[in-house]
Amino acid sequence: MANYLPGTICPLAGRNQINILMIKEGITIHISDTREAMGIAAAIATAETIRDTLGQQDEVNIVFAAAPSQNEFLAALVKQDVDWGRINAFHMDEYIGLPKDSKALFAYYLQTHLFNKVGFKTVNYINGNFATPQFECSRYTALLKQHPVDIVCMGIGENSHIAFNDPPVANFHDKDIVKIVKLDEDCRQQQVNDGCFADINSVPTHALTLTVPALLNCKYIFCIVPGERKARAIFNTFNSSVGEEYPSTALRMHKKVQLFLDKYSSSLL
Repeated sequence: MANYLPGTICPLAGRNQINILMIKEGITIHISDTREAMGIAAAIATAETIRDTLGQQDEVNIVFAAAPSQNEFLAALVKQDVDWGRINAFHMDEYIGLPKDSKALFAYYLQTHLFNKVGFKTVNYINGNFATPQFECSRYTALLKQHPVDIVCMGIGENSHIAFNDPPVANFHDKDIVKIVKLDEDCRQQQVNDGCFADINSVPTHALTLTVPALLNCKYIFCIVPGERKARAIFNTFNSSVGEEYPSTALRMHKKVQLFLDKYSSSLL
């Protein structure tokens, strides 16, 4: 990736948008004028890291998030020159108990936005409909141990959650890799705000999620966070003490995080 100095303004290829880079708390922050420009910048950076990693090993293991915040990023990522046949894909969280054909499932989102668009070596789903969710935690944990994660592509929630690690259940020292969690009201309301459910009573109360240590146990993190409703979470990520009250502060504990924002989500920095 180009070595721009922090704070410089860099034109995106073929675009009239701008991409401002800065370093804050050890995290490289990219600020784009629009969501589309943000998504393109994140996709270009992620694809370059994928290619670099594939130059050093036979395959790459990547965890993807499922949320409207990832729309522009994934749309741009599938257009990148990447050897998808050498990539094992995973996703980081899933609701418990939704019907198998529900369009609100994160598996459905990733199928339609990513997994059905390029030819991955393997695609590995979390099954939120398994009769015994704890068994599914064990199964997916074993899968992740067999395929140590190289790259995590994620977002940050309105309440600063990462994956489904909301403040009441986030544990920076969790011994589990995948666990069952109860979703807090702010998290469930965000799903309504995002247009994924008609009302909060329709949002499941429990989910399966990769834990905070599982997310951090990777080589690279690409975090894509657009929109005005995320501005407070971004502010807290950098201005609050590192701790479970604001789970996204855990990103400051990782050495190689690139954070992609638009002008709205970055407005309080």
